[in-house]
Amino acid sequence: MEYRRLGKAGVKVSALSLGSWVTFGQQISDEVAADLMKTAYDNGVNFFDNAEAYAGGRSEIVMGKILRKMEWSHETFLVSSKVFWGGSLPNQEGLSRKHVFEACHNALRRLQVDYLDLYFCHRPDPNTPIEETVRAMSDLVHQGKVLYWGTSMWNAGQITQAHAVARELHLVPPTMEQPQYNIFDRQNVEKELARLYSEYGLGTTIFSPLASGFLTGKHNSGPKEGTRVMLEGMGWLKEGITKDAKEKAGKVEQLDKIAKELGFSLAVFAIAWCLKNPHVSTVILGASKVAQLSENLKAVEAQAKLTPDVLKRVDELTGI
Repeated sequence: MEYRRLGKAGVKVSALSLGSWVTFGQQISDEVAADLMKTAYDNGVNFFDNAEAYAGGRSEIVMGKILRKMEWSHETFLVSSKVFWGGSLPNQEGLSRKHVFEACHNALRRLQVDYLDLYFCHRPDPNTPIEETVRAMSDLVHQGKVLYWGTSMWNAGQITQAHAVARELHLVPPTMEQPQYNIFDRQNVEKELARLYSEYGLGTTIFSPLASGFLTGKHNSGPKEGTRVMLEGMGWLKEGITKDAKEKAGKVEQLDKIAKELGFSLAVFAIAWCLKNPHVSTVILGASKVAQLSENLKAVEAQAKLTPDVLKRVDELTGI
């Protein structure tokens, strides 16, 4: 495993990490979830990503039970949560001071840990003053309940505003952003956030490296039965894949040929491609089977074969 600094912060995260969105508490059994976490940990993964919204909190409960059962020292792993969607009542959603604090305490209880290593604002909240949110997150850091806080799917202007508020009020600024990033979705990481890497030392914990399964080839003919996109409540994702299938299928086939030339599966190739970006702190993997996770973990070693010429071929193929 390779370890990278989280932006300019001193903490180091494994280049590949394990996320629980859709899978834990919903798509897979608790036993499979435990096997996935153990496989990841045994292969050097030290970061496990979660959120209050995942499976309505059940994902955190499952992960917390596994962490307790494994008896791993917290010194050997990082665990995260995200705050925004916590329920249907007025103060169970958004980034108000009240919800930020209560969501943090709920996450600590469900995950059975004394502190969160990383805590993300899951989306920007237009209904809460940025000063209120930054102060709440900063206070959690000062209280020792959170070590580093960050954002997810915020734009550069919103992150800049958070840093300005933190500087003016002598508060703790966000350390990292969690954007979507893959061969087909490059705008945020490569353009939108570009100036923030040097300006603020921003770290990134990127998700969806396989473009919701497109970069495995399984959706070339449209959404595939038995995948996460066919689960209840995932209609929005199914609709997007259906819409993009014709446009992306040909490119996926060409990318698969490049991957096979190098001796990799398309999934390993796509994940390794993400790792080649020096501004990516960690790539969050999602998996429903141990064999799938074990295969994708090969991406760390696969990076070496993604030469500048190979990366240029990808750019030409995708029209970047």
